[in-house]
Amino acid sequence: MTLIILLAIASGMALSAQAAINGQLGAKVGVIESSLLTFSMGTVITGLLIFFFEPSYDSTLLTVPKWQLAGALFGILYMIVMVAAVPKVGVAIATVATILGQMMMSLVIDTQGWLGNAPIELNYWRIAAMVCIGCALVCIYLANGQTQSVLETSAATENIINPTKEPQHVS
Repeated sequence: MTLIILLAIASGMALSAQAAINGQLGAKVGVIESSLLTFSMGTVITGLLIFFFEPSYDSTLLTVPKWQLAGALFGILYMIVMVAAVPKVGVAIATVATILGQMMMSLVIDTQGWLGNAPIELNYWRIAAMVCIGCALVCIYLANGQTQSVLETSAATENIINPTKEPQHVS
């Protein structure tokens, strides 16, 4: 159990790095092209993993209930939104906002036992966890606003002190 949690944390760290990298790439070549690269690489690597390591199962992608294939669409939505959001709001806000959304939906799925999952009772600890994530998002948002104000003030001061210098653009 501890190993799986550590692996989940590591995969979350990888997602943040991926968001930062893809955000920069998307700003240079376009959101859709950056997403296409990610999914193309993912297809090739996953295909190789299936070919060499995947055991056989009774069901195939053609025989499972079709609603279960919809999960792939959510991955596309996530990728495109993150590639577009990271250059505008930063990795931390985009990631924590995603985690808050995941937490909200996961609590509904767990509590209601949706999508074939066993119901898990909603309790104060789970609600407190979601509130903490919401607070984290607010704190990071406010911190980013203060940083932006400092950068804008610094750029304005530099222009007053040295008016012949080209103005710096702070985004």
